Amino acid sequence: MKGLLLSGGMDSIALAYWKRPQVAFTVDYGQAAAPAELAASRQIASDLGIRHEVVVADCSSLGSGDMAGAPPLGLAPASEWWPYRNQLLVTLAGMRAVAIGVTELMVGSVASDGVHADGRADFYAAIDGLMSLQEGGLRVTAPALHLATAELVRTSGIPGELLAWAHSCHVGPLACGQCRGCVKHFEVTAELTGDAY
Repeated sequence: MKGLLLSGGMDSIALAYWKRPQVAFTVDYGQAAAPAELAASRQIASDLGIRHEVVVADCSSLGSGDMAGAPPLGLAPASEWWPYRNQLLVTLAGMRAVAIGVTELMVGSVASDGVHADGRADFYAAIDGLMSLQEGGLRVTAPALHLATAELVRTSGIPGELLAWAHSCHVGPLACGQCRGCVKHFEVTAELTGDAY
């Protein structure tokens, strides 16, 4: 059975439409935008007929940067950086995934996520190896890692009315218009405008 880490952002929503996993996992780890991410994820899972699992583990005291509503640490490569975030999300979703028989957990990382060490191919190869060594043998894949977000959207064929549910803001439940997530959302939407989005 295939699962998907569904954050409610453009990348994971497009991947959900493209790959149609049997189950989607949304993790509320104490991030500032959790309510909006959960709402977007629930809507998309419902519209696509995908089982939706919510995992809650408040790690807000361990976060940094925009997603935690705190100043980024000095070693942060970008303002939204949260230490070991993708490792945390894969682990928390993976714990539930193996309990319900999921054998592959897809993550919606794209080419631009390489600004973070945990958004690169070598990270996904390592986390896949680590998870697959353990009980359950869970595999971790990032099927869109070689694509830009606009390429992923076009490849997926997702209709604009579904993509419109995406929540990209890093700092809260409403788009701030200034964080890296909002800027990316605006840029991708502008790029897709010629494709009737």
